[in-house]
Amino acid sequence: MPVNPKIAAHPFLAGMYRDPYFPDELVDKGKAVLLRLCDRIEAERPADLAALYPLTHAATDEFNALDEEFHEAGSEIETAAREWIADDFWFVASAYGFDDAEIEELIATRDW
Repeated sequence: MPVNPKIAAHPFLAGMYRDPYFPDELVDKGKAVLLRLCDRIEAERPADLAALYPLTHAATDEFNALDEEFHEAGSEIETAAREWIADDFWFVASAYGFDDAEIEELIATRDW
């Protein structure tokens, strides 16, 4: 579990939890992806954006796979969800001092 207090207090994917279109058990998996990203950042301590982006791309790839589960459940990572997920990727980057991260680069490997 991440130790960064900003992360601990953040309501990840809150918009998705509020919308019944997104099954909570799948949103939980998305939240877990983001928390694993935080764990990796804390463990690996990337020195710069060039070191951070591969970590966020790996997490984005996990969301790519999760999108299939959303489809199977009659849902999908659509426009609103894309924004909420992207915002949380940027929140994570900024919480670890990468305020200059570009949202589109953080999630560059997305296919949703």
